[in-house]
Amino acid sequence: MTSSPIADYALLSDCRSAALVSAEGSVDWLCLPRFDSPSVFGRLLGDEAGFWSIRPVADFTSTRRYVGPSMVLETSFRTGKGEFTLTDALVLGNGIRGHDLGAGSPGALLRKVSCTQGTVELDVVFVPRPEYGLIRPLVHAGSAGLLIRGGAAVLSLSAPVPFTIEGDVARARVLLRAGDGLGFAFEHANSWEATPAFWSQEEIFRRLTDTLEGWSSWSKLHQNYTGPWQELVALSGRVLQALTFYPTGAIVAAPTTSLPEVIGGERNWDYRYAWVRDASMTLQALWVAACPDEAGKFFRFLATAGSGQLGEGEELQIMYGVGGERDLSERELSHLPGWCSSAPVRVGNAAWRQRQLDVYGELLDAAALLPEYLADMDQDTRKFLADAADTAAARWKSPDQGIWEVRGEPRHYLYSKLMCWVAVDRAISIADLLDATDRVPHWRDVREQIAAAIKTQGWSETANSYTQALGSDELDASALMLSIVGFLPADDPRMLATIDAIERHLTDGRGLVYRYVGEDGLHGREGTFLLCTFWLAHALALAGSVERAREVFEGAAGFATELGLLSEEVAAGSGELVGNFPQAFSHIGLVNAAWAISRAEDQDRQAGKSGASGAHG
Repeated sequence: MTSSPIADYALLSDCRSAALVSAEGSVDWLCLPRFDSPSVFGRLLGDEAGFWSIRPVADFTSTRRYVGPSMVLETSFRTGKGEFTLTDALVLGNGIRGHDLGAGSPGALLRKVSCTQGTVELDVVFVPRPEYGLIRPLVHAGSAGLLIRGGAAVLSLSAPVPFTIEGDVARARVLLRAGDGLGFAFEHANSWEATPAFWSQEEIFRRLTDTLEGWSSWSKLHQNYTGPWQELVALSGRVLQALTFYPTGAIVAAPTTSLPEVIGGERNWDYRYAWVRDASMTLQALWVAACPDEAGKFFRFLATAGSGQLGEGEELQIMYGVGGERDLSERELSHLPGWCSSAPVRVGNAAWRQRQLDVYGELLDAAALLPEYLADMDQDTRKFLADAADTAAARWKSPDQGIWEVRGEPRHYLYSKLMCWVAVDRAISIADLLDATDRVPHWRDVREQIAAAIKTQGWSETANSYTQALGSDELDASALMLSIVGFLPADDPRMLATIDAIERHLTDGRGLVYRYVGEDGLHGREGTFLLCTFWLAHALALAGSVERAREVFEGAAGFATELGLLSEEVAAGSGELVGNFPQAFSHIGLVNAAWAISRAEDQDRQAGKSGASGAHG
């Protein structure tokens, strides 16, 4: 089992699937052909699940970077005798550029080694184990590489060097001198499809360059944010794009499963699915960090995936498979010990059956923010969005599991009520676009009812704060959203009191924010949530406390890896990144908080200029 910290991994993506590569040059996670497919390399969760390592035989140090504005990874290794670079990428479709990033991706991982100084002896170890390590495939050597068959997969490894094969483990030793370079290509196909062809060295090098140009074209076309933490915001935008499944527009919460929220604990979930909440918030973040040209595609995906549910009186499912699948039944992989012995390892997610009323607000909020991208949407999608607002209006008084998906009894969570308010509020604002102006009077009545309930029952005199649930005294970081979504003015006295209460009672010694501190039916104390910390920075910026907002933001952003990646949580004691990685929610929070701080600073500058001008006059 790998002992590499989560923060040591880099993300690769072809906008269909994802890989994680360690700082030591080992691919310890790769699912093909989709994000939620069974892993081919899964050592992240147990040694028996396979890996592919390229590293020096001698002791070494390494540094990493993404090449330009891309998700092409370059790792530089230095030994006592020489240096080399390892370039890794999940290859994009040939010649694909701009908005079409992800079209035609062949499901192939390319790795190029280039010796830049002296001599280096490499150790290449290739251990494919399909279906989360349940299958030990047959590995056959040929003149152009290796052919691997097992279960439903047929795999090929194009390689310019010979391998020694022992069972399903292939090894090679390679001596490189300055100026030498060689490439490997690993490709996946289903057993009933044509066997993947072997790649030439020229084709590997060419397609790596083409993939780099593809990502660069997307970044040039999309990424125009200028402001504080520009590089972090840009990288976060690319990460969010990397978590998008191009064929449908679905966006996964993270590319991994079962990386624990508590090391050695049971809070291990599969995040390789499209949460309505996460995806809608991602579109909003892309509005800042890129441009959400995929918005129309995403809303059509949801309208199709959820078709019939709202019309039949059901509720919108909170999450779907990236192809629109509804049944995401959860099971445990008992043969895997989990990262750092954090069992169980789960695939599927039982939360798909939960009621979470907040999804309607997040969905309509994104639609209201991006009307220009929805102007040409079809009638089915318009009706779907209007029906979503109607469902929020009809169900807002019901209890649910809330944004944090508590696996206990339903409650009347404040955040759920708030987002139902957002749903009808935003539906009113885009009623013309939805061809639903006849529904506006009803939506207005419901909006007032929800607002009254939040203001009277969501406030606690004991806590001097808005709280987790109606009638409760327990704090919850989601109350910070009251001003972020525009329910309360940012300088409202009760909003300021809520911010103060959360800063005082819901943060750790580093100033990072917990989601909540009450019991939730699971064992172990979880860490602080990076998303919630960015929410605090966002709320402070809106309230005019810009310097404090900067401090909070930088405290959270300081936990980004050397590549700028963020997980879900920070472990309470060690400060180690924990949870599925990289986490869309954390990058969403970073982008939106940076934007809020940037706007607040602009407003301060404008106010300063106006004041100076008035004084001079």
